[in-house]
Amino acid sequence: MAQKIKFVYVTAPNVDEASNIGRALVNEHLVACVNIIEGVRSIYRWENNIEDEKEVVLVMKTTENNIDAVTHKIKSMHSYDCPCVVALEITGGNPSFLQWVANETK
Repeated sequence: MAQKIKFVYVTAPNVDEASNIGRALVNEHLVACVNIIEGVRSIYRWENNIEDEKEVVLVMKTTENNIDAVTHKIKSMHSYDCPCVVALEITGGNPSFLQWVANETK
């Protein structure tokens, strides 16, 4: 498999927004799969204030070539001014699953 597979980690304010983003990305074949994890508590500094908020995490699987398009799509749909969108390297795993990700995101 020539394509490098990546995880994309994103936070969202609620499950509805996370679901809308996830469905759009899968529908456009930009990601193969999105896991939505509710019940996350995030503590962070924003505009000189310490925030303590409930959030939802999205974990997506895609190819390295799609990262820019995935980031652009998320930013266009996201309600945050500066959404967390980061790509993480996958260094191994089930070859059949990794190939499935590559096939789904062509």
